[in-house]
Amino acid sequence: MSVLAADAVGIDPAVARVVREGLTQRHKRLPPWLLYDAEGSRLFERITTLPSYYLTRAERAVLEQHGPEIVEAAGPCNSAGAIDEVVELGAGTATKSQLLLRVLVARDGATRFVPVDVSAAPVNAARARLARDLPTVTVAPRFQHHEAALAALAAIPARRLVLFLGSSIGNLEPAEAASLLRAVRACVTPTGALVLGTDLRKSPDVLVPAYDDPEGVSAAFNKNVLARINRELGGTFDLGAVRHVAEWNGAGSRMDMYLESTREQAVFIAALGLTVRLAAGERIHTESSRKYGLEDVDALLGGAGLERWRTWTDAGGRFAVHVAGRPGAARS
Repeated sequence: MSVLAADAVGIDPAVARVVREGLTQRHKRLPPWLLYDAEGSRLFERITTLPSYYLTRAERAVLEQHGPEIVEAAGPCNSAGAIDEVVELGAGTATKSQLLLRVLVARDGATRFVPVDVSAAPVNAARARLARDLPTVTVAPRFQHHEAALAALAAIPARRLVLFLGSSIGNLEPAEAASLLRAVRACVTPTGALVLGTDLRKSPDVLVPAYDDPEGVSAAFNKNVLARINRELGGTFDLGAVRHVAEWNGAGSRMDMYLESTREQAVFIAALGLTVRLAAGERIHTESSRKYGLEDVDALLGGAGLERWRTWTDAGGRFAVHVAGRPGAARS
């Protein structure tokens, strides 16, 4: 069967392409966005409630405590007018962004919310909740990858507040992060801004359990990417012969996640007409999560033509939320 088989009805060509590209490399890898189908999104929501996964609680604490300051720093209601729309990249169920939307509604009376995600199920849940809790928020989702959505929005003039929360920037390779932030810069006008969440560097004793919880939810989340290939592309991965691995990479200042084959196996992926051979102990890289210092954030933003205006952290200094925008446009 040729690669053209991936054009069959019901098969997402983008999924087929990245699976073929990633699993035919010498060092096999799959992109992090592939983790977030409906089941993966559901599992990730469970991860955010686990005792060992501090990130969501720490970021939420910052947004709850400093929401009005964040909104004012990002987009004061002045001669430039109110913020036209809030765009959230990787919105999911939008529970954290709702904290900022609530502040905006209290100040401006109404706003437009554009959740961007590759999975419809969590966004539809968010839309139903917002319709009930914040009825003056107009929800206009985009089920696209981040850069495609940003490019489309950049062509429509508006004063935007772009949210990229949850330390999702840390899942990207440096070149990918720089490319995405350049797309953000093109999307926000000189009077718009970016609210960016970043996880801060800390002890591996704290980090490793956050990505390899004793409950096994992170393992199920990671393995689901292979289950997705089985479901959508007719793969034959034996999930029982694969183990979840989460390691601290000190040199790269990041947590790395892999799926490791516990035995030699040959996996046939019917939609691609492809057989993938895995040796015992061979790994597939699925995600990295970089941990930052403020100097790293400044370098990352500066490389995309943005600057950090203000930063807030939780009481434990574990997580940071930054407001950034075009140089020279900082709010007081």
